[in-house]
Amino acid sequence: MLDPRLFRTELDFVTQQLQRRHFAFDASAYTALETRRKDIQVRTQELQNERNSRSKAIGQAKAKGESVEALMAHVQQIGEELKAAEVALTDIQTAMMALMESIPNILDASVPDGKDEAANLEISRWGELPQFDFTPKDHVDLGVSKGMEFELGVKIAGSRFVVLNGGLARLQRAIIQLMLDTHSTEHGYSEVYVPYLVNTESLYGTGQLPKFAEDLFKVAEEPPLYLIPTAEVPVTNIVRDTIIDAKELPLKFVCHSPCFRSEAGAYGRDVRGMIRQHQFEKVEIVQIVKPEESEQAHEELTQHAERILQKLKLPYRRMLLCAGDTGFSANKTFDLEVWLPGQGAYREISSCSNFKDFQARRLQARWRNPETGKPELVHTLNGSGLAAGRTLIAIMENYQDADGRIHVPEALLPYMGGLTVIG
Repeated sequence: MLDPRLFRTELDFVTQQLQRRHFAFDASAYTALETRRKDIQVRTQELQNERNSRSKAIGQAKAKGESVEALMAHVQQIGEELKAAEVALTDIQTAMMALMESIPNILDASVPDGKDEAANLEISRWGELPQFDFTPKDHVDLGVSKGMEFELGVKIAGSRFVVLNGGLARLQRAIIQLMLDTHSTEHGYSEVYVPYLVNTESLYGTGQLPKFAEDLFKVAEEPPLYLIPTAEVPVTNIVRDTIIDAKELPLKFVCHSPCFRSEAGAYGRDVRGMIRQHQFEKVEIVQIVKPEESEQAHEELTQHAERILQKLKLPYRRMLLCAGDTGFSANKTFDLEVWLPGQGAYREISSCSNFKDFQARRLQARWRNPETGKPELVHTLNGSGLAAGRTLIAIMENYQDADGRIHVPEALLPYMGGLTVIG
């Protein structure tokens, strides 16, 4: 959530920034609400003061033996007006909060303008694209004889589910283990295990609710519980409603979890194969930092995700997302896109975002500044380090041979129990 003071002091700036996102913000409607709020709040305070004054006068009149009936009638009338004003003030504050909750984060100045992914800016590339003396297959054609069973996934659960078995199941487990080991032993992240079900407060804190309710799987009503769309939600909520000692920062967490998304906003996209599933595995990296350190932390976190691709020798590129493609809560996002020979295209495998204080304001996640002694909002960051299923796809397509076999990357051999080739 944005700082409400921005709207009161820099409304034109906020409006211009939201226009970059192609977000329809009605500044005049906000101004009307804010004016109404101020008027009601002033009237409420006036009525409170008048009631207090009249109540004091009643006491003084009683002490003098004077009649207080007229005064008491007046106080009762004021009380009724005050109750109505307080209800009106609560209603308008609720309306303003609903408006604020719907407004996305302000973008970093370095984020390029643009409406969609076509305007994303390529920052760098790593690795050489593999050269084949045959037509490379995509992961679906490669996996059909190796334990990647989409029809069985449909039988058990429905569309956009898959069953992996044998070498492919072990390969995905090895990928996850490599990621956890690298981030925890080389990059300094603390490994955590978290619930896969979260409450509404947790989803609100990271920005999934109320805006993206349709993309979530709700599994209980009382109390409401949802399957996590990403480990970002429970991990970032570790610091909800806390004040962190400055000496403890930065906090760095790594977490493996399944992720569950209804993909309501992605109807008809990537229906073939494992690119877009309702259930998938991911290793998430999260940092909680002081505000002045978040830009450096964003670069570091992105490099940590890149390191996994480099270890696996998978060609990729780093993209800076444009204004129209940057997520609701993010101030700035780098996407890592891995090369998929079967598609002849780069596809997203990691999204690394700096949220500045947008999530922290919702979470009330703060640190105590030793210079002032006062609590201040932290900055939060996260990224996929990486999406395990898409990493599996990338390995299958980049490490295939003419016979349709899949060679295990060297970095994964210690986790494969002697298995070097699948199929």
